[in-house]
Amino acid sequence: MRLFIAEKPSVGRELAKCLTGPVIRRDGCLETKDGIVTWLFGHILRQAEPEEYDPRYKRWRAEDLPIIPREWKLFVTKDCEKQFAIVKALIERADEIVHGGDPDREGQLLVDEVLDYLGNTKPVKRLLLNALDETSIRKAVASLRENRDFFPLKQSALARARADWLIGMNLSRAYTLAARRAGHDKLVLPIGRVKTPTLSLVVRREREIEQFKPTDYYLIKGTFLHANGTFTAQWKPADTMAGLDSENRLIDRRAAEEKLASFQAEPHDAVISAYQKTKKQEPQPLPFSLSSLQVLAGKRYGYAPQLVLDTAQRLYEKKLTTYPRSDCEYLPVSQFGDAGTILSHLSSCGDPELAQWAPKADRGIRSRAWNDKKISAHHAIIPTTVRADVTSMTPEERNVYHLIARGYIAQFYPVHIYDQTKVEVTYQDELFTASGRTERDPGWKVMYQSRRKKAEDENAEEDESDKTLPAMKKKDRADWQKGDILKRATKPPVRFTPSTLLAGMKEIHKYVKNPEAKKQLKDVYGIGTEATRATIIDDLIRRRFMKTQGRKKYLIPTPAAYLLVDALPDEMTYPDSTAIWEDKLHSMSEGEGTLEEFLQGQIAFTRELCRKAGSAPMKTGGGPVCPRCQKGVLIRRKGKNGLFWGCSNYPSCRMTCDDRDGKPDLDAAREKLARSPQRMAPAAVSASAMARRTPQNAGRPAGGYQRNAASPAGEVEELNRLFSPADYEAEIAAAMKEYVSPDKKSFARWGSGADKPKYSASPMEHMKKETGSQPSAQYLCPRCREGHLRQIHGKNGVFWGCSNYPRCTATFDDSRGAPLLST
Repeated sequence: MRLFIAEKPSVGRELAKCLTGPVIRRDGCLETKDGIVTWLFGHILRQAEPEEYDPRYKRWRAEDLPIIPREWKLFVTKDCEKQFAIVKALIERADEIVHGGDPDREGQLLVDEVLDYLGNTKPVKRLLLNALDETSIRKAVASLRENRDFFPLKQSALARARADWLIGMNLSRAYTLAARRAGHDKLVLPIGRVKTPTLSLVVRREREIEQFKPTDYYLIKGTFLHANGTFTAQWKPADTMAGLDSENRLIDRRAAEEKLASFQAEPHDAVISAYQKTKKQEPQPLPFSLSSLQVLAGKRYGYAPQLVLDTAQRLYEKKLTTYPRSDCEYLPVSQFGDAGTILSHLSSCGDPELAQWAPKADRGIRSRAWNDKKISAHHAIIPTTVRADVTSMTPEERNVYHLIARGYIAQFYPVHIYDQTKVEVTYQDELFTASGRTERDPGWKVMYQSRRKKAEDENAEEDESDKTLPAMKKKDRADWQKGDILKRATKPPVRFTPSTLLAGMKEIHKYVKNPEAKKQLKDVYGIGTEATRATIIDDLIRRRFMKTQGRKKYLIPTPAAYLLVDALPDEMTYPDSTAIWEDKLHSMSEGEGTLEEFLQGQIAFTRELCRKAGSAPMKTGGGPVCPRCQKGVLIRRKGKNGLFWGCSNYPSCRMTCDDRDGKPDLDAAREKLARSPQRMAPAAVSASAMARRTPQNAGRPAGGYQRNAASPAGEVEELNRLFSPADYEAEIAAAMKEYVSPDKKSFARWGSGADKPKYSASPMEHMKKETGSQPSAQYLCPRCREGHLRQIHGKNGVFWGCSNYPRCTATFDDSRGAPLLST
């Protein structure tokens, strides 16, 4: 029995209709004489969550990162369990399997991963469906290929999925924890391999706009009289002239007026110093890939990329257009024979413009779009041989179908031919230039002229390249007639819209940071895929990292976007690395490189960025800024002994103070310092910070406690004195002179214990109750210089404490089994 596995039910139904009948409906499949057709629901297997590898990963902790699976796990999606069982049973019965996933990277993986999950050893063929009309399906079924030929495509998809998991799961946790240490208690920062560089494009563009300062500049245009007519030319100032900016624009109004006055003076004789007339041809525009369709529909109709994709998908499922998620803009030569049928149907589809254009198409013209060498698994989006009725379509379907059909008809119109003219005029030893064009044969442009002319009229003052110039030749005489000064102003960059951002993702080489990478990546396929780019943009809007504004839906970043982008290193916010990875994924799909090599690079990248998250610069959230570390805020917490305030940057900062009427009692913290035994540094201040202090830092506040709305000016000054390195150094020096090694008798002076000092809340309080190692002679305590450090397993993880506790309250963070004594 031959088993066909389609990607989705709608494809399965259309496939079954084209097999030998009768078609018998079963639960989760369709039976025909040519075999059984079943289907998936996209990816019915999901990647395991971190806690499904190890339950301890359910809690987000920085010390667990990065999480690197030794063996990658997949689980059946809960709502697909029934269909999965049906597919499994059918595979067991089958003699041969036909892989009917969509002809792209993800379509290859989602069927292959099911076969691999079930350990299939039966022969597998590959069905490549680029359209769902009967003719296309029958051709595809008659030309099945070996599925093993597409192994590199599956490896590429698998590499993409695992790389997204590594970066998404690890970096989202790492930088969310960094944000929470800075006081952003409820904020989750989702980081993605493609999503984050895309968001960064919008943030950087917004900052360019905010920092932009417009500059006025001036143009001088002169009107000249030639024997064959008048024309206008623009003055080009010499780069040695005063009053020019770095881009050779004249920014001095007075200089412009003086120059114009000199031009007005006689004699008015000018000479045509150069005249060039070139015949040029403009080929037909290529048919659409999904991205180019999304960009044009966004500009023309204001459609969001996801709306265009959804509309193209509906047209595909109605058999009216070919596969929509295509990144290709070329057509196979084998389909050239369908042109007559398609053009005939477009003539009577109910669209007046298409009905006017299609009959005039020359079916003998073969444009550059027909090129088998440019075809991979799928081709450009075009109409199918099925007759369409645009009057029964939604407005979105009608407009998108119109664009696709016009792009197809254009392949059968002549090339656009015109004469390009360039003129240089020398007048008073100064250079003036003009350009123009003369139409010879509009060719395919007749279908674009009405809309284009309107756009030209709106921008006529800005672009004069299409004007017609009188016939002339080099060394002809011309006379100055008049001149005008035109004031212009530099304009800020335009904000992205969803469609222009999508275009930016595809043309990512324009936005990379490294100039060398810009050259290397010019031919790269961009970041993201045809199917995912629109989803990524929508997800950033849905998660409120961007919002749309105005009729054109300009994208504006939110405060959360700035926080995320500012905290991440350039490796994650600039698209250089992501674009190179996408290039490697594309090369892998063509058989170059291995899955293992690619993932090793991703793992190394993830480890490095997790390490950098520990010191990521985060703007503090709401609440009083911690006076000790300056990186977190004080948060009210509930402990065994009631409410208290602790630093959000715990355990890096162990600042604590009591609660007084719902506010942190900083006065009590000051008194606690004064009561500390032997006038040592307060337990609330980590001794690891003291070990890192250097003499050159003495005399100035550690980090400089900054005043905020919750901190009166006097209190700020007191706290700066309280937590300054100079105070610590003085206290340590005094304590060392009086210090006596502790023994049992030294505690007798506290008598009954009524006068015994109260130590602040600290993991050291219950040190004896926790599991810890013996003191290591390897690590002498840098604070008391008498005790030795031992490793302690506390409630909040592993740390190191002095064996001389409670006389010495030094604590140090653990770094791979050793105390972190310096940074």
